[in-house]
Amino acid sequence: MIGRAGRSGLLHGAASLAALLASLALFWPGVALFDSVYQYRQALSGIYDDWHPPIMARLWSLLLGPWPATAPMLILQLGLYWLGLGLLAAACARRGRAGAGWAILAAGAAALLSCWMGAILKDGQMTGALAAAVGLIGWFRLEEKRLPAWAAALALLLLAYAVLVRANAVFAVVPLGLALFGWIGLRSTAVRAASALAASAAIILVSPVVNHQLLAAEQSGVENSLLVYDVAGTAIRAGAGDVAGVPRQLWARADAKGCYSPHQWDQLGEPECRVDPRLVAMPGHPPVYRLWLATILRHPIAYSLHRLAHFNATMRLFVPRNLPTGVSPVDSEANDLGLGRAPGDGERAFWTAGTIWAELPPAWPAFWLALGAVALWPAARAPAGPDRNLALALLLSACCGGFSYALVSVASDLRYHLWTMLAAPVGIVLLAASGAIRRRHWAAFAAAAAAVTLVGFAGRLLLTPLPPPV
Repeated sequence: MIGRAGRSGLLHGAASLAALLASLALFWPGVALFDSVYQYRQALSGIYDDWHPPIMARLWSLLLGPWPATAPMLILQLGLYWLGLGLLAAACARRGRAGAGWAILAAGAAALLSCWMGAILKDGQMTGALAAAVGLIGWFRLEEKRLPAWAAALALLLLAYAVLVRANAVFAVVPLGLALFGWIGLRSTAVRAASALAASAAIILVSPVVNHQLLAAEQSGVENSLLVYDVAGTAIRAGAGDVAGVPRQLWARADAKGCYSPHQWDQLGEPECRVDPRLVAMPGHPPVYRLWLATILRHPIAYSLHRLAHFNATMRLFVPRNLPTGVSPVDSEANDLGLGRAPGDGERAFWTAGTIWAELPPAWPAFWLALGAVALWPAARAPAGPDRNLALALLLSACCGGFSYALVSVASDLRYHLWTMLAAPVGIVLLAASGAIRRRHWAAFAAAAAAVTLVGFAGRLLLTPLPPPV
């Protein structure tokens, strides 16, 4: 006989399966944006570069078949996504915490409103892989069972894919992986932090070797996108003297052309915005690390203002209404490869709902990053236990990944924060289920949510709104 908890777990699993089928039907066979077309061409040609993760294009090349070309990647990212959330929700229900399970599934459904999980992009692949790894380990950990070797190996494979499929995923994946595996016997907070930093540095150093040697990807000069963005942003904000060996007049001219924006670096890659032949992100151009570091050391305040302005934009905090890239397009990029299809009425209606949702606090990365940071307080002080331990892993990952964009981001698309916006609410749900959140903690949550909401709505009311998305 199946007990009440077991039946509840089956209901959560069935709901997760239904959500998967509904998601697939809504976005089928997957939206192909510019990056999707770029990577699919590489999957067809067998010639790869590292501007986009070669691991994803390589995997795509193995999944080609008679079905629509985007379909296997859509099935992969949504399948992993709902598998992980379904396992977590069912595991909670099996422990008599059905409400927590439903809240986890609701968090997963809310994250779909941005439509980015329907686009074939590295961000959806990373989020799906991490959700599946957490769900797989959580299934055993929440039952306080020993993690089987096969499950540990599969979770490590998913974490490895996630860290290779986004260049800056390392900041979210390393703390998540270490916490999921019990910090491998590391006890003190200082040792854990040092180990996480060391592991992150090692992965950053090894990843290019994997991309270029193991995956045979050509160098594209992608490293310079961040370096050029920081040099230009710092120089334009410094506004005095030559910066990076470029006369002030050239920086002023570039600024007047609209080459620099706190929202993204893209215009700086256009020929009319190049102020120096060194400051380009193209094949054959070596990274300008020395020039970048010298610029920061010479103008630390201007650099800080540049990074703060961009972090505000990518967190979608004090910004105008209708800031673009909050919701994914559902019209595929025009291409001659047969990718994508015209969106149906249901997908159009869902996209419209997403544009409304994008103007509300739960759709702002800053909202969940603030709540996730507050949640670290009770999580760090609560006694160890399966719910609390898993919650702490998710919250650390959400916060480390989210705050990393203060230093390593070059664009403000909402898709970059899908994992933070999923991991933070799921972590809070698990923490609440463990009983670790007290009245004073709820008061701190309310204060953080109110502060973000007030600042966010102030920007949307005071700043000149942008044209609505079409």
